[in-house]
Amino acid sequence: MASLPASPSQELVEVVLPGAVEPEGLQLRHGTVPAAGPGQVVIAMEATGVSFAEQQMRRGRYYDQPPFPFVPGYDLVGTVQDTGPGADPALRGRRVAVLLKTGGWASHVAVDAADVVPVPDGLGAAEAETLVVNGITAWQMLHRKARVRRGGTVLVHGANGGVGSVLVQLARSAGATVIGTASPRHHDALRALGVTPVDYHDDVPARVRELAPGGVDAVFDHIGGPGITGSWRLLAPGGTLVSYGSAATRDDQGSKQLPVLKLLGRVWLWNTLPNGRHAYFFNIWAGRALATGRFRARLRADLTEVFAAARRGEITGQIAARLPLARAAEALRLAESGTVAGKVVLTP
Repeated sequence: MASLPASPSQELVEVVLPGAVEPEGLQLRHGTVPAAGPGQVVIAMEATGVSFAEQQMRRGRYYDQPPFPFVPGYDLVGTVQDTGPGADPALRGRRVAVLLKTGGWASHVAVDAADVVPVPDGLGAAEAETLVVNGITAWQMLHRKARVRRGGTVLVHGANGGVGSVLVQLARSAGATVIGTASPRHHDALRALGVTPVDYHDDVPARVRELAPGGVDAVFDHIGGPGITGSWRLLAPGGTLVSYGSAATRDDQGSKQLPVLKLLGRVWLWNTLPNGRHAYFFNIWAGRALATGRFRARLRADLTEVFAAARRGEITGQIAARLPLARAAEALRLAESGTVAGKVVLTP
């Protein structure tokens, strides 16, 4: 059902991160629903999520986060409530997804119409939300960076997590054999997806070598830190390492840029070696500043592919828990606990 345009009686509710605080330090702020400017739409949020980025941001550890205070929220799904001059009026009443980096933990958000991607009928808001940043990240790493082919073998660290759970399903649907690291409580769920689980408390390189003596064709590593070298050494000739985070340094002190710069340095060095292997540091925002139109087209195409895979039943967005926006602190605590599989979703 189409939503009505914003009216003065409607209220904006948003969660503010005031500084480097514990989750309980998040603040709830009320205000006026934003108006749609030229080329913009206003989205009434139906689902937003807690990603690893918010865990880093609340510590002041995300590489390029804005100055405090700000509204976190990397992505959201909702219904277009109003359109501004120059935006297609037909978008009004459509369920859409948008990648934001910040600003998603709010009841209403104004964004450029060119950044929204339609959500297909039959896909619920919460499930679609689990597939936005996680799905784009997984799809682009698998198909644009590693270019995994049928019959290949891949290693996915954190296979039970938000990105990992989507990545293993996409890799399986592409015909790859998947090895996934996770704590033992998640192993049965991974086996049900066709994944061979490895306890990340064990000697992971030794266990992976047992399963893939010749090495793996791709490793997807969100951990970073010193362990990234072990991921590189597990590659088969011609294999690809995709690094996409520095979870190992989440609680460190000091420069938030240094862990990423170290990873970039390692990637550069490894790519100079004459062994046929490749390494990438994946940044979902790469290319946006220099070629906004191309970035938007690629994002739209890839997220559309992810949603289509969900409609075909090839992947399922794993919802770890659903909590109202007002309980964002509890949601963040839960996401940080490491006890859940999939993504914690916030609703209005």
